[in-house]
Amino acid sequence: MLSEVRALATLWPQSPHQGKIALSKLTLVAIVDDDKSVRATTDSLVRSLGYVVHTFASAEEFLRSNRLDEFACVIADVQMPGMSGVQLQDHLRAQGYRVPFIFFTAFPDEKIRAQALAAGAICYLTKPFDGDSLIRFLQAALKTHDGEAGN
Repeated sequence: MLSEVRALATLWPQSPHQGKIALSKLTLVAIVDDDKSVRATTDSLVRSLGYVVHTFASAEEFLRSNRLDEFACVIADVQMPGMSGVQLQDHLRAQGYRVPFIFFTAFPDEKIRAQALAAGAICYLTKPFDGDSLIRFLQAALKTHDGEAGN
């Protein structure tokens, strides 16, 4: 099955960044945002790099996923109805999951930013964010995750 995924990855639209990231294994990235257009745009960007993406409209929907331990990174909105992105990060850490988080928000708040970064978030981006910045932080997050998985 992995060879089929690699074969399919070659059919996805090429990105100028794709050569910088090797698809060495099936890498799952979660995108959690209540805004459908943000989910779709971020999904397209991350898929263009050769990763497998699962999108979720809420933190609660993400938590119902049966693949929590398979995600290499979570890209999440900070402010969502119900559980916030930072609360999701805290919940997963309390359950023993150490997946890296990338946060974005349309409502920047220095206190929440500091809380997210102190809890281990890779970054805290303000919407609208630059796609190249997200790619850089995603690369850093995946290196962090691979390093922890190898320990």
